[in-house]
Amino acid sequence: MKSGGRLQAAIEILADIEGRHRPVAEALKDWGLSHRFAGSRDRAAIGNMVYDALRWRSSSGWIMGDQSPRAAILATVGWRWGLGATELAGCIADDPHSPAALTAAEAARLDNADLAGAPAHVRADVPEWLVGRFQRVFADDWVDEGAGLAQRPPLDMRVNRLKADRTKVMRALARHGAAETPWSPDGLRIRPTAGEGRHPNVQAEPAFAKGWFEVQDEGSQIAASMVTAKPGEQIIDFCAGAGGKTLALAAEMTNKGQIFATDRNPARLAPIFQRLVRAGTRDVQVRDAGSALADLVGRADAVLVDAPCTGTGVWRRRPDAKWRLSERALTARVAEQAAVLASAAAFVKPGGRLVYVTCSLLPDENSDQLAAFVKAVPDFSIVPARDVIAVSHVGPDLAETALLLDMGAIVSPRRTATDGFFIAVMKRRQ
Repeated sequence: MKSGGRLQAAIEILADIEGRHRPVAEALKDWGLSHRFAGSRDRAAIGNMVYDALRWRSSSGWIMGDQSPRAAILATVGWRWGLGATELAGCIADDPHSPAALTAAEAARLDNADLAGAPAHVRADVPEWLVGRFQRVFADDWVDEGAGLAQRPPLDMRVNRLKADRTKVMRALARHGAAETPWSPDGLRIRPTAGEGRHPNVQAEPAFAKGWFEVQDEGSQIAASMVTAKPGEQIIDFCAGAGGKTLALAAEMTNKGQIFATDRNPARLAPIFQRLVRAGTRDVQVRDAGSALADLVGRADAVLVDAPCTGTGVWRRRPDAKWRLSERALTARVAEQAAVLASAAAFVKPGGRLVYVTCSLLPDENSDQLAAFVKAVPDFSIVPARDVIAVSHVGPDLAETALLLDMGAIVSPRRTATDGFFIAVMKRRQ
């Protein structure tokens, strides 16, 4: 496909997403199945256009004076990707499958694009109804924090120290430009792509098949490290899902001790079994939630609650979720989190740790949630985030970069070049 055909395809897919309120991954998959002539490079380029258009939907609409899918794609490629109106017009003219030619008004807007006079929520590319919440957390930095969430993410990996070390995996991935991440001692990163570029399929590498590494954002690695798991402990990963943090904990514990992985939705656990085998773990039991954990009440050294949340911290990877989020969905998530916390607390032994993590940056799900919890369950008290960071594997420098709050810590794309996570540790009274 030529560039013009890719532009038209991206416009059609974006219209499908908005018209049918469906996830971007689903829409792209369906388009690929019905357009099998499109090669892998075509699909990657079209996918980048669509994802970037969603990341910058608000600012693109303001620049173009138009909220349509066409305007969003033209602004993405002509403005954000730096093609400019002249080159973009040439791409369209060169292909009979292109969208309609640029109008004079569209060309003028692209050539004079400037967000200086745009409202703050437009410059941040944050839904306007969330402005107050972002201001509560980030104060005067909230626009920059929002803009950071609208950038493309890198490809992060966690070296599995049960089978390899960082130097060994870096050599195996050298041709992809993998480099050390700044915080996690096990982290590797391939820089974000630009334009039509795409990340390599590292899961096709022999090193992945051997279990030397897992794909995992450094923010998630930081969260697992702040559990401060030690060899010989008993730890429950209460919302384990596909098992990313379970695997990180197993590596930190050097296969000594016991990890119990569970989830209220058993279907989410399906991928964990193959991952555990590949990683070479020997200290993990996967159990159903509920009665299968009855023998662990009051016995765990630490319980990790990677709580269900709105996912505002991972908007770089799921930009469509940014515009689908509603007050009703937020309220539902807050209720789920409260229920999960109440259930998980029963398994923490006296003197043990309850670790609460979300990939959200909203105070409702983070500081407000914990303030309500410690008031209702006075057996638990917040451990200062600085103290937790100091004894974790990420090192004390993180405390100077992350946002430290009374109730926990926040890492974010702007501050730490990671996805956005809230991490808090509570200790149960002896």
